[in-house]
Amino acid sequence: MDGLTIVALPGIPLIQQGDDLATVIQEALIRCNLRLEHHDVLVIASKIVSKSEGRMIDLRTITPSAEAEHYALQTGKDPRIVEMVLRESLSVSRSAPGVIVTQHRLGFISANSGIDQSNVAPGGEHILLLPEDPDHSAEHLRAALHHAYGVELGIVISDTHGRPFRLGNVGVAIGVAGVPALLDMRGQPDLFGRILRATVQGYADLIASAAHLVCGEGAEGLPVVLVRGLDYHDTTGRAADLYRPSHQDLYR
Repeated sequence: MDGLTIVALPGIPLIQQGDDLATVIQEALIRCNLRLEHHDVLVIASKIVSKSEGRMIDLRTITPSAEAEHYALQTGKDPRIVEMVLRESLSVSRSAPGVIVTQHRLGFISANSGIDQSNVAPGGEHILLLPEDPDHSAEHLRAALHHAYGVELGIVISDTHGRPFRLGNVGVAIGVAGVPALLDMRGQPDLFGRILRATVQGYADLIASAAHLVCGEGAEGLPVVLVRGLDYHDTTGRAADLYRPSHQDLYR
């Protein structure tokens, strides 16, 4: 058993709109004297995907709606940011000072529709939205790197989410390609032969959280992590597989 290796790739430059992330990743691998191998998984911070795809918004161009002004008064948030939170959401679940919990247009529940200002731009007049279609972005990267290296690999686009009843953020998968999103372990025996009846593993989320142990969320500048040594079937999932259906959601 070779074990699991998790390595953040150093030297990733500040990403600009239009940058080719596949080329950026290849150059980082060359600097580290690494090549992608079969069943490697790359965890990519959603922030650099968003930047490359031009998801930066200049708040000076945003006119807040009456609804945005209403939530801004409740939360103390900039009404222009609230306007973009609402545009990126399907519905509002909860609001409190400093936060609006929404169902994001992609389907998951998150704070402020995943909109971020950290590590974005100086001056405080820009925000960054999540990628338009993270599963598509992941597949695009997977295909480009498969073409370059000729190996089957997985891509996980990660973000950080809070959790009901638990403090602290954890890494989650919002885009998946080339790797299962869920591992259904129902029907398998436990140590004592008892058949598992409810165990479904959030596999892509586990990979994202493991990567966040080394990439950080502050000034580390390590948005790409190589995870090597995973043993998974050659089946692909999508991040949408991870989202709990609304009729099963007890917390919304």
